[in-house]
Amino acid sequence: MHYAKTASRLREQILRFSGELSTGFPKPARRFVAEMIYGIQARQSVRLTEVGRSLEERIPLRKTQYRLCRQLRRPGLWERLTETLCRMAASRIQELTLLILDISDVAKKYARRMEYLAGVHDGSEGRVATGYWTLQVVGAEPGKLEVLPIYNRLYSQSCPEFRSENQEIKDAVETVSRITRNRGVWVMDRGGDREAVLGEMIRKKHQFLVRLRQDRELLYLGRRMSVLDVSGACPMLYLESIIKEQGAQAKALRIEFGYRPVVLPGFEDRLSVVVVRGFGEEPLMLLTNVPLKRTRKSLWWAVQSYLTRWTIEETIRFIKQSYQLEDIRLLTYVRLQNMMALVMAAAYFTMAYLSLRTKLRVLTGHVIQAARRLFGVPDFRFYALADGIKTHLFGQKRGLYGGFPTRDPETGQQMLFSP
Repeated sequence: MHYAKTASRLREQILRFSGELSTGFPKPARRFVAEMIYGIQARQSVRLTEVGRSLEERIPLRKTQYRLCRQLRRPGLWERLTETLCRMAASRIQELTLLILDISDVAKKYARRMEYLAGVHDGSEGRVATGYWTLQVVGAEPGKLEVLPIYNRLYSQSCPEFRSENQEIKDAVETVSRITRNRGVWVMDRGGDREAVLGEMIRKKHQFLVRLRQDRELLYLGRRMSVLDVSGACPMLYLESIIKEQGAQAKALRIEFGYRPVVLPGFEDRLSVVVVRGFGEEPLMLLTNVPLKRTRKSLWWAVQSYLTRWTIEETIRFIKQSYQLEDIRLLTYVRLQNMMALVMAAAYFTMAYLSLRTKLRVLTGHVIQAARRLFGVPDFRFYALADGIKTHLFGQKRGLYGGFPTRDPETGQQMLFSP
C-alpha cells in the first residue's frame, strides 16, 4: 500500500475513533480530542509543542500550544473520556476476561514547579524520586497476546483531595465493574492483598485472583493457619513446563501446582488458594473466589491468569517509552490527569481499535512493516505498530486533516471549511 494512502486511512480511523470517544462533547472539545490523539501518535510524545507541530496549522506554534493547553484544563475531561473508553471496551469484556490492575509511577526528578509533586518509588532506578503515581487497568485473555487498555489515572498523596491508595483501587474497580456489569476477573499482585481491598471485593461479589503475602492468615478446615502452613501441606497435583524469557535469553522452567479450599477470616465465602512451585525458593500463592475444580485445566487457568498479569508490565513500559510519558511537562494537576486519559485513548487506538475489523488488520500489517525493525517484529508487537503509525503520519507532514476539505471529528464526514 502506498504511504500516502496508508496515512490517509490512518487519519480517517483516528477521526472516526476520536469521534466515538468524544460523542456528546461540545465541538471545540471534539476537535481537541481528535488533535491530541493524532499528535500523540504522530510524534510519539505528550509534549504540547510536539503535538502542535504535528498539526501543521497555518498559525504560530505558540498559538496552537496555547489553545491545546487551554482545552486540556477542561473540567471533567478525565472522567468523561475514561467512562466512554470503558464503554467502548465493555463489549469485549467476558465473564472470565482478566482485568489486570497495577500501580506504577511517573518520575519527575528534575521538576520543581509541577503541582502536587510527591515521593514515589522509581521502578526503573529502584529508588525514591519525586513524581506521581499512576493506576492502570488492562483487559486480557489468559495466554493470548490481545491487550485492552481501559483505565489510567494519575494521583498524588500531596493533593488535598487524595484519600488513600486503597480508595484509588476501589474507585477503579467500581468504575470498570459498573460499566462491564461486573464481568471479568480482577487480577492483582501482592498489593491487592489488603483487608480493605479484599473485603470490598468479596462483599460486592467481584471475581478476583490475588497474589498473597506470606504473612496472610486463612481458615482451612476450620483452623486459622498462616498461608505458608496451608501451602506447605498442599499436594502438588500437576506438572507443567514453561519458557520464561529474560531479556534475550529464554529459560525452561518446570512448575508444579495444586490447590486448597479456604476461607478468609471474617467472611463465609468459599475461596481457593492455588499454590505454585518452581519460580523460586518460596511458593507462589494465589487466592481466588472463581470456582475451581480438581482438574488440570481448571487449576492451570488460575496459574496462567496470573502469568498473564506480567503483560501489564510490558504495557506500562510500552506507554511510557512509545509516548515518552515521563517527558510530560504540564504544570497543573488537572492537566496532568486529563493527559493520562488521552494517552490511554491513544494506546487503545494502537492496541485494540486497529484490530477490531478485518480490513483494519490489513492496515495494521502495512503499518507494522513501515517500522522497519532490524530483527523483525518483537513479541510485544505494539512497539512496532506505534513506530509504524508515527512513520506514516509524521512522514506525510499534512496534519490531521491532510488538507481541505476537512472532516468532522464526531461524524468523520467532510466539511467545507476548516474547524
